[in-house]
Amino acid sequence: MAVRRPVRTAADNGGSPRAGSDRRAELLGIAAALFASRGYTQTTVRDIADEAGILSGSLYHHFASKEEMLDEILRDFLGRLLERFAAIEKAEQDPRRVLDQLVQHSFAVIHETPAAVALYQNESAALTGLPRFAYVEQWGRKIEKIWLRAITAGQESGAFRADVDARLTYRFIRDTVWCSVRWYRPRGKFRHEAVSEQYLRILYGGLVTE
Repeated sequence: MAVRRPVRTAADNGGSPRAGSDRRAELLGIAAALFASRGYTQTTVRDIADEAGILSGSLYHHFASKEEMLDEILRDFLGRLLERFAAIEKAEQDPRRVLDQLVQHSFAVIHETPAAVALYQNESAALTGLPRFAYVEQWGRKIEKIWLRAITAGQESGAFRADVDARLTYRFIRDTVWCSVRWYRPRGKFRHEAVSEQYLRILYGGLVTE
């Protein structure tokens, strides 16, 4: 069994705990961007260290392994996403308002953390079956159920069409929303609020004028 290397913080070296926390966050941001653009398996510890301007060995003062970095990135991303989606569902009674806000928040997340979104899109399937990452599938299913409940509630209330399959509808929405991370640019012509507004307009009204 591999022995986990103890994580040394800035406080261990006489520095500020806040500084150590900020540095960890910076390193995780660098790792997420590299994992998303190059792929997790293709990215080495040395790649991350070079991008951060430190020696490879220095990275181990903050993280025990590359896998630990991936774990922290995904736990933070999925944990925050699930928490926010659950809060939206709890706060809203109108299923259309729930769906509106789920879509709007999804585009906001793509705007704020595109690397984490792309990383999850690219790597989640490969993590299936790995005990350390069992939560990825578990939390993903919880997120899926929130969206499905909003869609089925809308069908039952008459707000949404009942002649379409709820699960298939969810998959269409999920893939078209999250895959936009490939082309959306935070400094592009449209901000995420405008993109989500256009998306909802197409989702509810379609393209046909008649």
